[in-house]
Amino acid sequence: MKTRILLADDHRIMREGLASLLQSQADMEVVQHASDGLEAVNLSRELCPHVVVMDLTMPGMNGIEATRRITNEVPQAKVLCLSAHGDTRFVSAVLDAGATGYLLKDCAFEELVSAIRTVIGNQFYLSPGIAGTLVEDYKTRRPGSDPSAFSKLTEREREIVQLLAEGHSTKQIAARLHLSVKTVGTHREHIMSKLNVHSLAAVTKYAIREGLTSVES
Repeated sequence: MKTRILLADDHRIMREGLASLLQSQADMEVVQHASDGLEAVNLSRELCPHVVVMDLTMPGMNGIEATRRITNEVPQAKVLCLSAHGDTRFVSAVLDAGATGYLLKDCAFEELVSAIRTVIGNQFYLSPGIAGTLVEDYKTRRPGSDPSAFSKLTEREREIVQLLAEGHSTKQIAARLHLSVKTVGTHREHIMSKLNVHSLAAVTKYAIREGLTSVES
């Protein structure tokens, strides 16, 4: 049986290039592409892929939130993060969300194939460089260090921070998340209080630093 793969990346050329390469493997089949995190979640529910190759920073819903939802709702799917970010905060966040592997986008295609086969075998896969820095990070981390967005903010608050950083108005966020404008405004006040920031620019800077969105989104 072929390994059924879902590709999630907001860059079409990246998705199509990976699909072409993966389709050349006799034991692999790309079943669909997703251009953002929410689409990846919906397609995972619908198609039940064996592996989701997930970008980290995508508009609307980032790869970390999408990973959390997929691993909760489609637990048989293995999520393998393929990202340009090697920061240990991002790696830790996506692994905490349930991913079973993490590679950098500058890896060789052969490493991606090997990683897919590894996670299908119910093992974790980390690029060698990431594994080393992650171990060092855990060894040197001190109690009381600054918590990440994934422990400081709720899931709803993270959604709102990402959408604010990507330029959506309070009214647009309310419509997208099926909330009242007043509720979104209240969340926004709570977020700024938690983060101790006082401007949308500061929220945007925080979202980029924490991997909730990217400059390009």
